[in-house]
Amino acid sequence: MTSLPDPSGAYPPPPLSVKGRYPFRLGTTSFIYPDDYLPNVQVLGPHLDEIELLMFESRRADSLPAGATIDALARLSAEMDVGYNIHLPTDVSLAAEDPDERARASAVLGRFVSATAPLSPSAYALHLPFDGGATDPDGIGHWQAAAAQGIGRLLETGAPRNLLAVETLDYPFAWAAPLVEAFDLSVCMDIGHLILYGVDLAAFFKRFRRRIRLIHLHGVRFTRDGAGRDHVGLEEMPPEHFAAVMAILKDFDGVVSLEVFSHRHLAPSMKHLDAAWTAAGRKYTP
Repeated sequence: MTSLPDPSGAYPPPPLSVKGRYPFRLGTTSFIYPDDYLPNVQVLGPHLDEIELLMFESRRADSLPAGATIDALARLSAEMDVGYNIHLPTDVSLAAEDPDERARASAVLGRFVSATAPLSPSAYALHLPFDGGATDPDGIGHWQAAAAQGIGRLLETGAPRNLLAVETLDYPFAWAAPLVEAFDLSVCMDIGHLILYGVDLAAFFKRFRRRIRLIHLHGVRFTRDGAGRDHVGLEEMPPEHFAAVMAILKDFDGVVSLEVFSHRHLAPSMKHLDAAWTAAGRKYTP
């Protein structure tokens, strides 16, 4: 077995270790440091419960991790007691208008699911894009029919339906909910996205709590003109929204991924969450 280079001296570690600290499993993304999957996991793994392996692209030759990388990730998982969840590619769409594109998407996503299965992921975050179709009932129905065909084909590849977590995006999740119910899928509650589009967090959590396997958590920064930017540090989330987040987290035992993409945003996010948790008296003993 070839030992991996030690990147710990090249990158600052997370500001604290939170393994087993909360009733949920806390993680972050594999894009915290400007490096590949393995160095990110090596630095982050000792401090967090899970790593969200970001696989946004599918078209490059190296988009799908090689078998040797998967094997190394599995070894790190065992050595560091760290789990994984997978963000599936976003450059293909199971809901595409073109049936050939849907077929291609199901095949591509199926390959990513199969290749990463040895890592025993807790969830696969899945985008179902709504790309500019009509938003009247007929248009939504047409999109749902296309997405249903794409999802069905993905499931035929052997993808585990309970681990496929449909993510909240930039359209009303009520449009995707019938698909989630019909195929018995899970939900990825992206809290930053929901805040950005004015969705009531408590109501959403109550409605889909049974199906939420994964929460994406990140800050949202609003400007004076009301425009918002997400995937920033958690400390930038407006206080009224952060209070709603804390109420949700106290009743959640799944995976929470701090979905930020730099140490500059991760460090204050972890400190902000931990300080709020401690201040609320919600210390957790496994």
